[in-house]
Amino acid sequence: MSRDKERALLHFADEAAAARRLADATGMQSLAVERHRFPDAELKLTLPVSSEGALPENLVVYRSLDRPNDKLVELLLLARHARRQGVRRLVLVAPYLAYMRQDIAFHPGEIVSQTIVGGFLAELFDAVVTVDPHLHRIERLDQAIPLEHAIALSGAPRLAELVAEKRPGALLLGPDEEARQWVAQAAAVTGGDFGVCRKVRHGDRDVSIQLPELSLAGRQVVLMDDVASSGHTVARAAEALLAAGAASVDLALTHALFADDALAVIRSAGVGEVWSTDCIAHQSNAIAMAPVLAEALEGVW
Repeated sequence: MSRDKERALLHFADEAAAARRLADATGMQSLAVERHRFPDAELKLTLPVSSEGALPENLVVYRSLDRPNDKLVELLLLARHARRQGVRRLVLVAPYLAYMRQDIAFHPGEIVSQTIVGGFLAELFDAVVTVDPHLHRIERLDQAIPLEHAIALSGAPRLAELVAEKRPGALLLGPDEEARQWVAQAAAVTGGDFGVCRKVRHGDRDVSIQLPELSLAGRQVVLMDDVASSGHTVARAAEALLAAGAASVDLALTHALFADDALAVIRSAGVGEVWSTDCIAHQSNAIAMAPVLAEALEGVW
């Protein structure tokens, strides 16, 4: 195969399983990046050297941007190096995309990270593919990442298939109004009922929940959202649902961010099963996004 027809996927050790599933789904060669941290916290990256001594002209970098700060430096180093090595088409697959929630200045002096980080990625890559990014005040990903191929996929349909298998007939419920888009997508797949709660945030870890006016007594309920970070919104929703007579409460989400003791917080509130996609590697991963990502990648070459 000539070099300009080759494609390869670069990944890091901590995401090897999900990256290799994507490589298998696309027929690409999977190459591991070696990562070393010096005592002063600087990073050194080393790419595998092929027998030909050159990278293919079409390269995918798989890096989910949870806990993103070191990873953004990694992307800078990788992308600049790849261009110097003659890579012409450089694609980022970032199943979780960081810095998207700060999309306006809520207080004077606040930096709006969404368009700054989005612009940074657009300078490095020819295409960016992600899943369920936090786009609540814009309609399209290319408004944050100014690229022709800025592709936002959703994990909701895949999660809905799992929910239909595990909890047939369950009520799908968003823990807040922002989750409406995911529960609506999922309900279109399952054909079941859905609704959303109303959240009042008093701080990062202090929220109160108002349940929707739906029949809850004896119902199996599955909370659905794009991401769980501190876990407090999900926990308060679960407690309210169980107090209202729900038979069970489970959680299905795209991004298992789960900072600190978030999973324990959710469990202690009475949540039973927790199902997530593999966009962020976690023990709750139940859905592989490789088939969806692979299909999207076919449109970026």
